[in-house]
Amino acid sequence: MRRAVFIRSHFNVRPVLAGIGGVLIVMALPPCASPGRAETMSSALARAYAGNPDMNQQRAGVRATDENLPRATSTWRPTATANAQYGLNHLDETSASSGSTSAGAVTGTTSRMVRANTATWNYGLTVTQNLFNGNRTVNGVRQAESNIFGARETMRNTEENTLLNGATAYMNVLRDTAILDLRKNNIIVLQEQLRQTVDRFTVGEVTRTDVAQAESSLATARSDYFTAQANLETSIANYRQVIGVEPTRLEPARTIESLLPHTLGVAVQLALAEHPQVQAALHTVDAAALQVKLVEGELYPTLNLVGSVQNNYNDLGIPGLRFFSGSIVAQLSIPIYEGGEVYARARQAKETLGQARLQADLQRDLVRATVVSSWGQLDSARAVIQSSTASVKSNEIALDSIRQEADVGQRTTFDVLFQQQQLLNARVALVTAQRDRVVASYSVMAAIGRLSAANLNLAVTEYDPTIHFDQVKDKWIGLRTPDGR
Repeated sequence: MRRAVFIRSHFNVRPVLAGIGGVLIVMALPPCASPGRAETMSSALARAYAGNPDMNQQRAGVRATDENLPRATSTWRPTATANAQYGLNHLDETSASSGSTSAGAVTGTTSRMVRANTATWNYGLTVTQNLFNGNRTVNGVRQAESNIFGARETMRNTEENTLLNGATAYMNVLRDTAILDLRKNNIIVLQEQLRQTVDRFTVGEVTRTDVAQAESSLATARSDYFTAQANLETSIANYRQVIGVEPTRLEPARTIESLLPHTLGVAVQLALAEHPQVQAALHTVDAAALQVKLVEGELYPTLNLVGSVQNNYNDLGIPGLRFFSGSIVAQLSIPIYEGGEVYARARQAKETLGQARLQADLQRDLVRATVVSSWGQLDSARAVIQSSTASVKSNEIALDSIRQEADVGQRTTFDVLFQQQQLLNARVALVTAQRDRVVASYSVMAAIGRLSAANLNLAVTEYDPTIHFDQVKDKWIGLRTPDGR
């Protein structure tokens, strides 16, 4: 078993170094912790998966995108419109006439005045069924499906980013807590070193320079301690933002290298085939190609079947007077010229399609670069852990030897302080490398597109976007929003 690095903790921080899977993993209790069940990496990531606001808003976005499918399929269905009208008519008519003899002389005039108030009302129903619209309905449905699949891939990418941010925040709290305790322990050691140096200066064994060097090292150590404290507070705040709760007693975290491909080449191939950003870009290409067909469909004829019925009533003093009419009409509309606007949008859609294809190529290059970079960081962290472990062991031996030599006057106070700093730096580097290895393993998993709650075997109910999709895809009517669960 590896020896614990820290002597005493600060404000109830209890860090240890435990050997897990061939790598030292830091475990610590941050200042805000309280006694109770320990938090593990899996439980923390489960909290983030279930309650992270970014995850939930992305899920809501996917549900909103699902509604594009019933919107697109609505043009396959008939539309019905009811109308009604009621009004009053007022008639006021005055007429005059004149009489004459056979010789042409006017013999007299007569006048007639007619006044009437009548009521009129009517109601009717019109049903329209599209028969052909240039295949715009078919292409619109396919485009809606492509956009839905793309939204799901974007949600999957958000899941990966959230889990990676959660793992990073978890390890940052552990790392910064351990470094803070290292800094605290260093202050304790340097305070004792300063006390011994002052005692030796009092009896004339060392000079004033030795005392000044010890005081300077102690002041620097205190400055480093306050910096480490600020870094820990920042990490705790980031943890709260991603996970949703304050960090409690954090357990050691394992790397997930056992879930990773064995070679970099395989990792790159998997990333290009499975990464959600690549898949989302390909769905965007499909949607852009269908948009071209949708615009071109506007240049085709449109054929509708229109049926209507109408009832008209008019109060003309005749009881039961009613007029009823009904019709079924086929309407054909052939676009001749739209001022060039449709042609411009068609050319624009083709350029957008070309841009989407280039964007897909760009996403492949970005994903490939991310995989190579994260793989290199993982290899580097492994190597740094090995070298830092050896460095810590060597510096511990060197410090013990220099202290013994200083006791007999063969080493100066500066030599002791310098070696103490070297040991501290080696321990900080080791703790940092431990954190980097765990985070790098999650980064590689995310880079190949497989960092998910299912692959991490988190104790959560996985969100299934197909549930809401099935609830609304064939919905003809209704304002109630399904919850998708």
